[in-house]
Amino acid sequence: MNKFPLTVVGANKLRAELEELKSVVRPRIITAIATAREHGDLKENAEYHAAREQQSFAEGRIAEIEGKLSNAQIIDVTQMDAGGKVIFGATVEIENIGTEETITYQIVGEDEADIKEHRISVGSPIARALIGKEVEDVAVVKAPSGDIEYEILSIQYV
Repeated sequence: MNKFPLTVVGANKLRAELEELKSVVRPRIITAIATAREHGDLKENAEYHAAREQQSFAEGRIAEIEGKLSNAQIIDVTQMDAGGKVIFGATVEIENIGTEETITYQIVGEDEADIKEHRISVGSPIARALIGKEVEDVAVVKAPSGDIEYEILSIQYV
């Protein structure tokens, strides 16, 4: 299986979720199943079926997170010498040359991307256009409405 990039912050969030699932959610579900079993007939026991469904979801999520962490290439951008270029994990302030609107994005792995928090996937068109560029370079993003030009105002490695 191929390794996929993950920031240190993203890896820590996954580890925290995994710990929560294993130490809090899993024991709570086991208790709920045991309590539901005490009520008798399992075929018509809605509490039991709901608890088993929760268990299935939790175990699936645990396996998914463990798989992601085992296949992740965790990249600490603060420890890399990027030479002033945009790289994975960098936080980039850009200006739309046409509208003069500025916005800041951090380039992260697919699982970490959240446009509301200004984190974009390394595979997104904007990130692909920015990778390898330096401050004052212009990145051209191919959009359905036509090419959009962004000037790089600053790059941070945090």
